[in-house]
Amino acid sequence: MANASLFGSMPVSVLTGEQIVRVRAEATLYEVADVMAEAGVGALVVGDGDPPAGIVTERDFVGVLAGRTDPGATRVRDLAQTSLVWCAADATVSEVAELMMTRYVRHVLVEDHGKLVGIVSARDLLGAYASEDTDDEEQ
Repeated sequence: MANASLFGSMPVSVLTGEQIVRVRAEATLYEVADVMAEAGVGALVVGDGDPPAGIVTERDFVGVLAGRTDPGATRVRDLAQTSLVWCAADATVSEVAELMMTRYVRHVLVEDHGKLVGIVSARDLLGAYASEDTDDEEQ
C-alpha cells in the first residue's frame, strides 16, 4: 500500500462517473428498485432539480421491508434522506473518506461551482484503494 497516500491526495472527481441517476420524488419504491437495477447503482438522486430533494440507497429499502411497508404504496419522497452530505469536486479522496467516517454516510454528493456533478460511494473509495494496492503488488 505504498501508493495509498499518493492516491489519497487525488481529487475525488477521478472516481465519479458521468452518469447521475435520478428518480422522481413521486416514484414508488418498486419503480426506484427498477431504476437501480437497470442502472446498476446503489444510490439514486431524488428529484430533477439542483439542489436535489434527497438521496435514496439500497440500505433504505431494508428499513421499508423490515417494517413490512408496502413498496408499491410508498413514495421515495417519504423515504429519501434529505440531510445531504456534499464535497467539492477537488476534495481529495482522503478528505472524502474522512468525511464519510465523521458523518456516518456511505454516499457523498460531489459538486462543482454549485452544481451536482457526481456521487462517490464508500465502495468507490474502497475499490480505488484496493486497485491501487493490487497495482503495487504487481510491480
